[in-house]
Amino acid sequence: MDERERVQEDEAKGPPETDPRIAGERHPVARMIGIGILASLVGIAITLLIDWFPEPAAGSADKIDDLYDILLICSVPVFVLVMTIAIYSVVRFRAKPGDLGDGAPIHGNTRLEVIWVTIPFIMVTALAIYGWIVLDDIEAKQPNTMVVNVTGQQFTWTFDYPSEKVQTGELVLPVDRPIEFKIQSKDVIHSFWVPQFRLKSDAVPGLTTKIRVTPNKEGHYEVVCAELCGIGHSTMRQFVRVLPADEFESWISDQKKAAGGGGETSAGGGETSGGGEQAAGASGEDLFASLGCSGCHTLAAAGADAKVGPDLGKLAKAEATANFIQTSIVDPNAKITKGFNPDIMPKDFGDRLSKQELDALVKYLLESQE
Repeated sequence: MDERERVQEDEAKGPPETDPRIAGERHPVARMIGIGILASLVGIAITLLIDWFPEPAAGSADKIDDLYDILLICSVPVFVLVMTIAIYSVVRFRAKPGDLGDGAPIHGNTRLEVIWVTIPFIMVTALAIYGWIVLDDIEAKQPNTMVVNVTGQQFTWTFDYPSEKVQTGELVLPVDRPIEFKIQSKDVIHSFWVPQFRLKSDAVPGLTTKIRVTPNKEGHYEVVCAELCGIGHSTMRQFVRVLPADEFESWISDQKKAAGGGGETSAGGGETSGGGEQAAGASGEDLFASLGCSGCHTLAAAGADAKVGPDLGKLAKAEATANFIQTSIVDPNAKITKGFNPDIMPKDFGDRLSKQELDALVKYLLESQE
């Protein structure tokens, strides 16, 4: 009897009433569940031992970490059990070489279907309620809250303290004081994130998003853009310093002195009464920092080492002139340095800077040539 005749004979007999591969095995599902439970316990232990985040530095961080751990505890067993059953079934009930017959007829199990729909539904509902409770607690208004306006722009962050009338390229916060960040963007979508604070929020053009956080640990942390925003995305990193209250007040006083007492900032979004966004009387070095130039350019004098744009401390002799530098600031596409791309640098610096500020920045860059 050849193979074709054997297959025809098997088909004529119809499917077997009992799959010979599980003959004598009364509870294969129980075995699969047992293996899944054991694997789940191992998976949960491993995930809880992993340090997923840096050390927390805000009051909300512990609550978020607890929520994340609970999500892992719930998610790992579901994933492991499903994969255990799938892998067990593939290995245990795979077709033998040359077996072209149909498998045993299988009918639905209403009780099992109700169970595997009800349990995930209860889990997801409980997690949603718990997540809402945590979010509501984090977003609750606190007394003595300080507002900080955050503005994202390729490829830098600027920070405005409306009540203190200070604008800067460095984020400095007082420890143990509630902060409300109002986040905006001037060009594309960015995402404001301090990993130690855990919370992040998109900066969307035309919208103002908000997050509240209370830094509770002094230190020096990184501000990261967590949304791909262009060729210089990886360099869109600045720092936040969390200081004692008295040191923060001293820093605010120093910023006002450096600004010469001018350029009061409105609470709405960082515009100054003098028509520019930077305080009148700011030095070229201060302007370089507050405008976010260090996010794209290298300049040894300012400690900047970004590679999106040309090295501003090593301009060619023919280019290191006041006219060339000024033109490159107000009309960045006028002359593109070889090896770099057009339409990367913002084109609004001519409107944002007063003549005095523009001259100060040009002078600083001329004096910083190596």
